[in-house]
Amino acid sequence: MEIESSQKFTSLQLELLKLYSFEPSEAELKEVRHMLATFFMERFQSKLDEAAAERGISDETLDE
Repeated sequence: MEIESSQKFTSLQLELLKLYSFEPSEAELKEVRHMLATFFMERFQSKLDEAAAERGISDETLDE
């Protein structure tokens, strides 16, 4: 029985698959996880800051 998948990999998923094909060590995997977490955290923070600025929200207005 053959299973068909309608999902395609994203560019990010394909790049990660390439990375894992090199069989990185546990330490390298941990470092990659940390880099990815940092990247997405910084991206989220940037979008959050942008949205707050658009709405006139600041640390001072949050303290009110």
